[in-house]
Amino acid sequence: MHQRPIGTATRGTTNPNRLRRMDRWIAATHGPALRRSDRPVAVDLGYGAAPWTAVELLQRLRTAEPRTAVVGVEIDEAEVAAVWARLCARLAPDGLLVEGTCDEIGRRHVWVALGPEGPRTVTFATRLGSLERPSDLAERLPKALIHRNVPGEPVHAFLRDLDRAWATAAPYASLGARQRWIAAVRAVSADWPLTDGVRRWRQGEVTVRWPALRPATAAA
Repeated sequence: MHQRPIGTATRGTTNPNRLRRMDRWIAATHGPALRRSDRPVAVDLGYGAAPWTAVELLQRLRTAEPRTAVVGVEIDEAEVAAVWARLCARLAPDGLLVEGTCDEIGRRHVWVALGPEGPRTVTFATRLGSLERPSDLAERLPKALIHRNVPGEPVHAFLRDLDRAWATAAPYASLGARQRWIAAVRAVSADWPLTDGVRRWRQGEVTVRWPALRPATAAA
């Protein structure tokens, strides 16, 4: 017996190559999980009016595991915590859910990675040549964090510290924005639980463990 999908169908549009940073992060960071699976499958949930993101995700994941299949589903759900719980409950033991957003051409991107137990990490990614300050990424925080970028909330404190480290690392700008970013991220790593290293920082990324950024004023 077929059941109606949960949520409301959308007509969103997605530009080609918009989600490249997230796709490449998934392939690089979670490629081993795809290779361990007997039937590696990824689901592009909410791919928009055109299938660009699903096709591009397939191409990038197949660089990590050629057997990978991608299923595109276009459906919108509004209750973040309930949706996360529902989706995570359906994950395979080694499954992964990645939820986030970016600007129209993929320069600024923030996503949350979740396992069957719930959220694990938050990744901030940017095209470094266009970055004025790290807190510019706040406008692309996912729904669970977008309204938490206020004093007293951990995500606000993290972006504040990263801005300060970015300013302190200004002398590295003569060596390029990449070296300045690496210096800034290395500085905040003393106080924040980062999960990645220089290899990902060079891509304009930084990944923080979810408990450090979990909203302070309400459970999520």
